[in-house]
Amino acid sequence: MDKEWIRGLEDLSEMLGYTFSDTALLDLALTHGSYANENPDLVREDNERLEFLGDAVLQLCISDMLMERFPGYTEGQLSKARAFMVNEPSLAGLARKYRIGEFMLLGRGEENSEGRNKDSILGDAFESLIGAIYLDGGYEAAAGFIRRAFRSPVDEWAQKPVYRDYKSLLQEASQVRFREIPRYRIVNASGPDHDKTFEIEASIGDSIATTGTGKNKKEAEQDAARKALEKLDET
Repeated sequence: MDKEWIRGLEDLSEMLGYTFSDTALLDLALTHGSYANENPDLVREDNERLEFLGDAVLQLCISDMLMERFPGYTEGQLSKARAFMVNEPSLAGLARKYRIGEFMLLGRGEENSEGRNKDSILGDAFESLIGAIYLDGGYEAAAGFIRRAFRSPVDEWAQKPVYRDYKSLLQEASQVRFREIPRYRIVNASGPDHDKTFEIEASIGDSIATTGTGKNKKEAEQDAARKALEKLDET
């Protein structure tokens, strides 16, 4: 590692609020597979294994935080809150906050396709950093970083009932499980103009189809999405 790169890693460590004993772990956490493939003489490994480890540490720590902060939540509510915290856009947003993209080692293809700003690459890199901190300093060090990073998202969740946004939750679950987004269509609208009742179907391919009702389209879509989530939980 040259002196300029080492200084960059030191700057990133300062932003993360954690000093690595083994700087090579931080270097590895920032090494994308595209860079490793193009530079086999320079690096022998990319950050995928660290990402795998970091994901497990993150899930455990966030679960612990949520159980501590929301003692009255059911298992379902805790699961929805955790999904909100650790989805790809949320992790990518935190990666941008810490300017992780600026320090990524990317192959030419990813560099040219704006890989430094892709949610998928940034989210994976954020989890890789957690894995690196865990290996370098143990669970307490990783948990300390996670608690600092997620303090604002947890506070935001506490201030408004985000877990009732069933449409967003269904979209996240659908993309993970089926690689597609839900579709909504109006099945029926009855009653006078000043007091209509809407019936809307939510469907995910040929796998899930549920119908919700409400006094407006948004309310009916949320009801249909809630029922779809319940069906997903059953399966």
